[in-house]
Amino acid sequence: MTPDAKLSPADETRRRFLTLSTAAGISSTLFPGVLLALAAHTAGAEDPATWKPITPEMVEQAAAIAGLSFTEEQRKELAGGLASLQGGIDDVRKLNLPNSVEPSLVFDPVPSGMVLETERKPMKLGPAPRVEVQVDPHAETAQESLAFLTVRELGELVRTRKVSSTALTKMYLARLKRYDPLLHFVITFTDDRAMKLAAQADKEIAAGKYRGPLHGIPWGGKDLLAVKGYPTTWGAGPYMDQHFDEDAEVVKRLDAAGAVLIAKLTLGALAQGDLWGSKERNGRTRNPWNPKQGSSGSSAGSASAVAAGCVGFAIGTETQGSISSPSTRCGTSGLRPSFGLVPRTGAMALSWSMDKIGAITRSVEDCAVVLHAIYGPDQHDLSVQNAAFNPDFTVDVKKLRVGYIKSAFDMPELQLPEKPKDATSKQLEAYELRVERVKAGHAREAYDMQYATKTLDVLRGMGVALTPMELPKFPFDAITPMLTAEAAAAFDNLTRSGRDAELVGQLPFDWPASFRRMRFYSAVDYINASRARSLAIQQMAAAFAPFDVIVTPSSGMQLSATNLCGQPAVIVPNGLRGDDAPPSPNNGDGDRQNAGGPGTPVSITFLGQLYGDAKACALAAAYQQKTGFHKLHPKLG
Repeated sequence: MTPDAKLSPADETRRRFLTLSTAAGISSTLFPGVLLALAAHTAGAEDPATWKPITPEMVEQAAAIAGLSFTEEQRKELAGGLASLQGGIDDVRKLNLPNSVEPSLVFDPVPSGMVLETERKPMKLGPAPRVEVQVDPHAETAQESLAFLTVRELGELVRTRKVSSTALTKMYLARLKRYDPLLHFVITFTDDRAMKLAAQADKEIAAGKYRGPLHGIPWGGKDLLAVKGYPTTWGAGPYMDQHFDEDAEVVKRLDAAGAVLIAKLTLGALAQGDLWGSKERNGRTRNPWNPKQGSSGSSAGSASAVAAGCVGFAIGTETQGSISSPSTRCGTSGLRPSFGLVPRTGAMALSWSMDKIGAITRSVEDCAVVLHAIYGPDQHDLSVQNAAFNPDFTVDVKKLRVGYIKSAFDMPELQLPEKPKDATSKQLEAYELRVERVKAGHAREAYDMQYATKTLDVLRGMGVALTPMELPKFPFDAITPMLTAEAAAAFDNLTRSGRDAELVGQLPFDWPASFRRMRFYSAVDYINASRARSLAIQQMAAAFAPFDVIVTPSSGMQLSATNLCGQPAVIVPNGLRGDDAPPSPNNGDGDRQNAGGPGTPVSITFLGQLYGDAKACALAAAYQQKTGFHKLHPKLG
């Protein structure tokens, strides 16, 4: 705006407020956001006429939260300059922005100077698998000995007409219905749609019209993907009856590949954790290896159903761990693709700059087959890059440049909390309990490290040269509030209406409380975090540049760093904990802290350069074939 441009009355008042703020010596960008939140955020108060007037006392409260101090006169001046900001906020709220409307600023993780590979090439898969299981091609329902086969194996049976898509669909639907009371992994069955698509697949294949390795394969979708004719609940009480008139883009592409959607699977409410549903119908999705444990999330039902042999494959999403964590807990293979590789059109938005759609399957090769079917621009999701994904499972992995995050493989140090001085007996008791929890957690970490370090030995035995490396020393955690700020904006109406009380999770770390806290995170701080993220992207690109693939344990700082900066991750099963494993910290049935312990899976992760998903898949698949851990399955009653 030029100096001579005429300001609107609202702009003039905003300028006055900013002038007053500057004159008052406000240096914290938090203060205006805090003050407006105190004035405007009253549950159910949608009409500005019902909002509390901003008073000097409110200014004083906001200033205290922001760590500021003003004179009485300054507080009066500031209170008088905020009315127009309230009006502007209300004007935007009156637009009733649906979750599908994305910000005008589109996140792009591509660092300066990076040139994307755009030429699409045919997939180079491994040899066609030999399926040893005897099958009856005339059976109305496929035998359950096929339940744990990979997509490639199922695809060969369907392609050669040894089993029909209809028979597979009936078998998987029956297993979903049998085990759902135990594992709580289905929100909505799509039987009618599934049987029609399966019959169509059988007819086309019989006529020689084979669409590819997903043709006729039953799958399950995380219930944040819109499917016409069925509810899309987002796993949350306020949306249990929500419907959309168009399929999500990923659903359309899997339909085009001939895959058969048989169920909409659970997700933790609004893509957090594994607890889902409404007050009337809810549950915690369970881990098939130990049904007393949650599956982790938020792609809870996707990982649980794949691990239990109840779908051929599943679609999950990740913002910060939602494919990695349940894949680890349930012992599945997960592929979290590079940010901007798969269009999210028709999927619930949580964080526009971090949401990614990927595959959860029983092998890495299956993950690549699914990703190949769903990736690429759609002209609607503007974050999607024109980058090629060309998986090649014939590559010589010994020629790949492979690094490993050295410090992540070091034995964890036991760091006990400092003992309080002059403590009461009650405080000492609390301290001792805290020490015991820390020691128990350290014992679990130390026990699991043996599986991670064994990975490096196996890779070296395969002829892979490993080079130690470290991630940049960057405060990644300091910029992760961007995720929650975007989520709070995506569900602004939910918070303001008070309907966040309908979510089943109401603990301090659950979304309702987190969304409220974000009302006090200022726009200036969000933008500065985004600027810091630009630095992180450049530093991560430089750290990854010498390597095609980086090996790491599946937890740790890499999870935040790569989700913020867009790099892909392939998560693979890495064995089962032995009988000597430290027990779970809490063995309560469905307790959120019930995790780990004897007989439960561990995982390892292969990271790739941005849009280097194919090479990460190649090494992960080679490791998987060498170890065979992906062939281990839970024994369900």
